[in-house]
Amino acid sequence: MYLSSVSTEIAPGTYPANLLASFAPRLIAWQREHGRHDLPWQNTRDPYRIWLSEIMLQQTQVSTVIPYYARFLERFPTVEALAVAPIDDVMALWAGLGYYSRARNLHRCAQVVAGEHGGQFPSTVEGLAELPGIGRSTAAAIASFAFGARATILDGNVKRVLARVFGVEGFPGEKRVENAMWALAESLVPGADASNADVSAYTQGLMDLGATLCTRGKPDCERCPFADDCVAKTTGRQRQLPAARPKKAVPTRRTWMLVLLDGDAVMLEKRPPTGIWGGLWSLPEAAGEAALADRAQMFGATAKASPLASLTHTFTHFKLDIEPRVVELEHKRAALVAHEGETVWVALREIDAYGVPAPVRKLLDGLRGSLI
Repeated sequence: MYLSSVSTEIAPGTYPANLLASFAPRLIAWQREHGRHDLPWQNTRDPYRIWLSEIMLQQTQVSTVIPYYARFLERFPTVEALAVAPIDDVMALWAGLGYYSRARNLHRCAQVVAGEHGGQFPSTVEGLAELPGIGRSTAAAIASFAFGARATILDGNVKRVLARVFGVEGFPGEKRVENAMWALAESLVPGADASNADVSAYTQGLMDLGATLCTRGKPDCERCPFADDCVAKTTGRQRQLPAARPKKAVPTRRTWMLVLLDGDAVMLEKRPPTGIWGGLWSLPEAAGEAALADRAQMFGATAKASPLASLTHTFTHFKLDIEPRVVELEHKRAALVAHEGETVWVALREIDAYGVPAPVRKLLDGLRGSLI
């Protein structure tokens, strides 16, 4: 089991002993009868497929992940295939899924597994957690599903289930509360007498319960196997548990984007490898109209820019107001150039081949429609 630097003991009497003892058996029984059994990454012990699904499912709903998962497996059927793929190919397939550091870490992790582990994923939580992009909970999920390890997961769905059923107070993102939840979660894992199938059903049950019944907005308490014991239900506090993140003002940033056109082709610029949209292809940016005009001239455009409708994209910690400006080259280039350092000219109909941020893709799709 994954060892942390904090105590994983829970104080005697903190939670009802009968609930602690019956939690795993009841959850396993519920999962086998009512849980999800036909997801594309289930019914396999292949750590590559399980790892891929777990990374994609971080902060992302199942319905969104399924088509991306299928496309990734078709293009990269093995960890070795993913490891040798150009990062641009990986980012292009990931485009639209968000949280792009996951894609960069996915590629790096595949390279480490292929190059340093002979293409075999470590079988322990500790070994998995040392790989790029795999945290404590994700490592536990992979170890449980692929290798039958008795390991503790604690993602957002699990935190919500535990906070409601056991009445855990406080915001789960606060370190003190999170440590208490880890201690509770570790105390609930099936013991050594449980089979590997039981452990997998338990882990899957935690995910299923949070995703299908114990949802954030409208929990289906009447169908929950813990309805009679759930603190949130019995006290009418489903909306208060778990406690919400303390509200902070969400800042708004503003950027100007250059849509430089040559006929039906647009120029894209490679973003830095880290930061927002790291490693993706996007439109050149500037901090104002004058700066954007200077950038346009650097690329050989002297025509006056025309504004397009502005758009807003919301990130986790801020909102981004985008002001797009279109400039058409006055002197047409003889032919499309494949790559010119950190810029590339791309026909609008071929944007799918490049990893482009979702709001930029939306902007270009609309532009393409207007040019047809």
